[in-house]
This record gives sequence, structure tokens and C-alpha cells, in this order.
Amino acid sequence: MTGTAQMSLAKGTEAKSPGRWLALSVLVLAVLLVAVDATVLGLATPSLSEDLKPSGTQLLWIGDIYSFVIAGLLVSMGSLGDRIGRKKLLLVGAAAFGAVSVLNAYATSPEMMIVARALLGVAGATLMPSTLALIRNIFHDPRERSLAIGIWGATASAGAAVGPVVGGALLQHFYWGSVFLINLPVMVVLVVVGIKLLPESKNPVSGPWDLFSVGLSLVGVIGVVYAVKEIATHGMTWGVWAAAVIGAASLYAFVRRQFSLPSPLLDMRLFQHRGFSGAVLADLLTVFGLSGLVFFLSQFLQLVQGRDPLEAGLAELPAAIGAVVTGLVAGRYARRYSVRSVVAGGLAAIGLALAVLTVIHKESGYPLLGAALLIVGLGAGFSFTVTADVILSSVPKEQAGSASAVSETAYELGAALGIALLGSIVTGVYQGFTAPASVAGPVADAAHESLGGAVEAARTLDPQTAGQLVGAAQEAFTDGLRLASGVGAAVLLATAAAAWFLLKGQELQDGVEH
Repeated sequence: MTGTAQMSLAKGTEAKSPGRWLALSVLVLAVLLVAVDATVLGLATPSLSEDLKPSGTQLLWIGDIYSFVIAGLLVSMGSLGDRIGRKKLLLVGAAAFGAVSVLNAYATSPEMMIVARALLGVAGATLMPSTLALIRNIFHDPRERSLAIGIWGATASAGAAVGPVVGGALLQHFYWGSVFLINLPVMVVLVVVGIKLLPESKNPVSGPWDLFSVGLSLVGVIGVVYAVKEIATHGMTWGVWAAAVIGAASLYAFVRRQFSLPSPLLDMRLFQHRGFSGAVLADLLTVFGLSGLVFFLSQFLQLVQGRDPLEAGLAELPAAIGAVVTGLVAGRYARRYSVRSVVAGGLAAIGLALAVLTVIHKESGYPLLGAALLIVGLGAGFSFTVTADVILSSVPKEQAGSASAVSETAYELGAALGIALLGSIVTGVYQGFTAPASVAGPVADAAHESLGGAVEAARTLDPQTAGQLVGAAQEAFTDGLRLASGVGAAVLLATAAAAWFLLKGQELQDGVEH
């Protein structure tokens, strides 16, 4: 046998190693934990507030700082993994995630909790791009890689939807810190098994890690995400304007700097590729529709229809089920038909499901809501999985970490924009409702802040007035939800049309890489 034949055989054996699926199971554990942690805290907020007694501003930071830091560091951590080794970064990040989870669980003050959540975000940012980049390097057969990415994407979607269910179940039996302690056994398994199963990979000619670019990326993304979230709750204040301007200026400087560096953190020339840019846009707006819908339906199910947190969490499971089902077959369908038909079809499905919700009302039965959630999940599974595959396949595998970080950043920005922009519509409509004439002063002000505030304020009133106040608030919230669903539908349907043109001629790879 010649040396060339031996090398080809060795490479083919490596590509088909049975350990690759076990390695994937380790990677999806990390994805599951990061996704669950993004949503699990919501249900624990009342218990946490009673124990730590944070101010309103501190409570917002406790809820938001985790996603802010993850979004701000994804590109930097993806690039760092390309340089020092993705396996190394993943295992260090997993160990840190477990250790910081303990700090979160036993926080004794609001300030300590904010710092602990920020540190958890740092650790989470090391995990997400590393997992997708390792999939790019473990699976050399593009068809198998599409399936692996489908499992990865389905796990991320399922984790976000399962978070409220897990939180609700834990909080019925344990204290609020238990939602963090569940991370420990999973991270121990990930580290122990990952050391043995995961192969190391990195970019052999990556160059130095530019710390100034890291700072610009962090300030830029956090500034923009903070601004869009604050607009939804407080409108355009001077502080929000300042955050938006600083964030946008930092991102502009980041982009300029990447073009001037011989070894950039992120190769901005990738965005000159029409398929890459189209996939990133579709990625972002898929999550825009999914996160906006799930966030506001959670409030609708609990505060308008009166479901308890666990029941509301279970009611949202069709979105996760749909994403899992289509995520596993998305790559096969994209090869059988076309990338653009699957992605555009997925986006259109989300848009149509949001359009259905424009007829929602307080007494709407669960079949309508469950069907809309299922269709959104089906569409997201198709679109999100195929766009992640396109993004990864558009770059050499040495740059897989940076490309993965782009996909993950689009995910985080999409979630922030979905909640913030659609939230500003819901909030704007909601705050215009008319309270009963006998309700005035601080009680009326609290009721106009949020639907939760109206429910709390009603407890200080006589039953008849309380019923009128809550009824008016619920109707206003539902009006806002209908309008936001209509706007979201228009955005998603327009994006579906754009994806149809931007992804023209884009194909998933078929040949095995060596």
C-alpha cells in the first residue's frame, strides 16, 4: 500500500470514528446548560427578590447581565478558541461555569448576584462558539455535519424552552439557588468525558489575540443590546442614547480595525459573500421571531389566562418540539430541494404563525396558541439549522471558531431585538389603557408600568375595582400583543423574501473533507 493510500485510509477512518457521536453528546450538554440558564432564572425572580431584596434597577441587571456579557464576548471567545485550542477553551469554560454556578446559588446580596451572573456570562461565552467549531472539525462528512448541527440547534432551542419547565419543577420543591446547582453534575460529566473524547483543534496560523479589538467588541455589542432592551421599557432617555451611540461607534471602530489587522479577530471580508451575509441575517431574524413570541406568550399565558409558571412552561413546549423535529431533517431537505427554499420557507412559516396571533384574545383556546408555537418551532428548526450550516461551511475549518461566534452573536442579538423591539410595541399600546376613575396616583402609575404591576396594584383595591383594573390592563396587553405579532409577521415575511434572493445558488457541501 502506498503512503498516499495509507494517508487517505487514515483520514477516512478518522472521519468515520464512532467516537464522534459520543463527542457530540458532550458538546450538546454544554449547549443545553447555557440555553437553560438563559431562561431558567425568570421563574425564580420572585423568590430571589424576596430573599435578596434588590432594587428595581438591580433586578433588571440580574436578569440581563448574563445575556449582555455572552453577546459581547462571543466573537472574542470564538477567536480565542481558534488560537489556543477549542477543546482547551471549552473545558476551562465548563469548569468555570460549574464553579460560578455555585457562586450564583449562594449569593447573599444583589451586588454579589450581579457579579456572579456576569461571570457566568463570561464562562458561557467560552462554551457556545467552541461547541459549534468543534462540530465543524469532528464531522468531516458534510451530511453527517448537517445532522450534528441539527442536533446542536435543536438542543439550543429545546434548552431555552425547557428552562421555564425545569425552573418551575425545581421551585416547587427547593429554594431559588437550585436552578443554578443543577449545572454542577452536568459540567462535571462534560469535563471528565470531554477530556477523553474531544479532539483538539485550532488555527495553526492565527496570529496574536488583539485585546483592543476584544474591548471594542465587548463595549459595542453590550452598548447596542442594552440600548434596544432599554427602549422597550423606558423609551429613549439620554442614557439610552449614550449607550446606543457608544455601542455603535465601538462597533464601527471594531470593523475598521479588523480590516487593518493581519490576523483579525473576525475576518469582515466574510460578509462580502452574499450567502454568508444572507445566512447571518436569516439567523438573526429567525431568533427575533421565536424569542419575541415565546417571551410575550409567557406573560399572556400567566397574567392574562391565569396559568401557573409550570403550566405556562409546559404550554410552550410545542415550539421546542417543532424545532427538534425539523432541526434533525433540515440538512437533508436543503440538499433535496435547495438551501433558499428551506430557509425562506422556515422564515415564512414563522411569519404566518405570528400573523395568526393577530386574532388572539383573552379567551383564546390552547389549540390556537399551541398550533402557532408548533409552527414557529418547525420554521425555526429549518431556518436556524441550515443557516448555521451555511455559516460554518463558508469558511475554512481553521476559522470555525470565529464563524461560529458570528452565528451565536446573531442568535443573541436576535433574541435581544425580538424582546426589545416587539416589547416596545406591546409596552406602548399597554401604557395607553384607561384605569377606572377611582384609581389614581401611585396605584395607577404602578398599574401602567407593566401587566405584572397592574396585578400587584389591584391587590390594594376592593374586589370590584380590582377586577375592572386588571381586566382593562389585560385587554390592553392583548391588544399590544396582537399589534406586535402583526409587525413581527411583516418583518419575518419580508426576510423570507430577502433570503430567497440572497441565498440563490447557495448549496450545502456533499463531499467528505480531508
